[in-house]
Amino acid sequence: MGVYMKKQGYSEYIGKTIDASQAVHVYQNLSVSHCERKCEHASCSCATYDADVRTCALFSDCNPDSFTESVDSILLLSEARRVPAPPPPPKKYLNFPMEAHGYGCALQLSKKADDELVTFLEEMKELTSRHLASFADTWDYLPQTMIEIPKTSLATEAPSGMVLIPAGEFNFISSGVEIEGNDQNGVDVQFPWEPSPKKFHQRLMNLTAFYIDKYPITTTNYSSYLKATGYKPDDSFNWLKNWNGQSTPPAEIADVPVTYVGLDEARKYCAWAGARLPHTYEWQYAAQGTDRRSYPWGNDNNQSNYPTQTNGTKYVGPEPVAAHSPEGDSPFGVADLVGNVWQYTTEFQDAHTRSVILRGGSNYRSLGSNWYFPQAKDLSRHEKYFLMDDRYERAGTVGFRCVIDAEEAEERVTIL
Repeated sequence: MGVYMKKQGYSEYIGKTIDASQAVHVYQNLSVSHCERKCEHASCSCATYDADVRTCALFSDCNPDSFTESVDSILLLSEARRVPAPPPPPKKYLNFPMEAHGYGCALQLSKKADDELVTFLEEMKELTSRHLASFADTWDYLPQTMIEIPKTSLATEAPSGMVLIPAGEFNFISSGVEIEGNDQNGVDVQFPWEPSPKKFHQRLMNLTAFYIDKYPITTTNYSSYLKATGYKPDDSFNWLKNWNGQSTPPAEIADVPVTYVGLDEARKYCAWAGARLPHTYEWQYAAQGTDRRSYPWGNDNNQSNYPTQTNGTKYVGPEPVAAHSPEGDSPFGVADLVGNVWQYTTEFQDAHTRSVILRGGSNYRSLGSNWYFPQAKDLSRHEKYFLMDDRYERAGTVGFRCVIDAEEAEERVTIL
């Protein structure tokens, strides 16, 4: 015995049947598709189909309470035409409808529910107001929003430790290195000029001038911020993990990029400095110039210009920020852009998730699986890092640098 179809709007009951004497109509020598069309009439609440004898039985006023056991049977109940559950007997029983294969719970309290519980139950009521079978059975991507990064006050001269990136026309070309999916499957991110999330991005952009930190923010820089602000996170899990629980870094890591900070913690530092995080296309422009080079120094993958990648079960941390400068610098003189620590840039959100674009790659990648966070040292590649909260985001391979917006100069730049 089998059911004639399994589609949106029907709940499937495996091992259940219904008394054949209650059938409104019984049809012989029908195919499954013919039985399907028979049950589309408003009077059909559920149907069974016996493939052995090609028999289709239609029923009205179906209620799961009347279903009986049958090892070989499958029954589909139309949720749109489900008979309402009878009212519960007074004071003795709980009685509520539930989809096949669904589950729920009952909560007994010894006193009146407080406001927090009432709010939670109202939220759950709203989330469960639709039958699961009523949701679409086709996949579609969720549209994403690029989170705005407000401009800073305009600087008229280079702030300490920063490099001017002149205004210019930039052909932004970048693709995600995620292994999963393709451009047809909504993978990676969706910029404001794109109709859907996709892995490959291209846009000719006119970028305004800005100053960017020559080096990633170091542990010494971050220690000055802590001293000035007294900042301490509410949840300190993994925060500045390599500082040994102190508010100042050990001497041996005084000039390496600060890591083990979350995205919002990086933003707070930049705001304290009168700065902001760069957008991914600003970071790429500062690293690449306008000639589409693969690396800050050119197109050759010269290992002496950036840290050697390590692996294994122990991570020793990033190298000093000036270790490969000036040989590894960009056309604008920005240093330590690739291969030392990933760097935070633009955040994206959809209805359920948050993510940030990381740039530059790191000097560590675990071996054993190609699925482990692929590197993106090529300047036209990037990685997507899902976000939750600071404790989840703090990693020893992720750092950041800041930018400050600059007054426009009359001339614009082209790197040839």
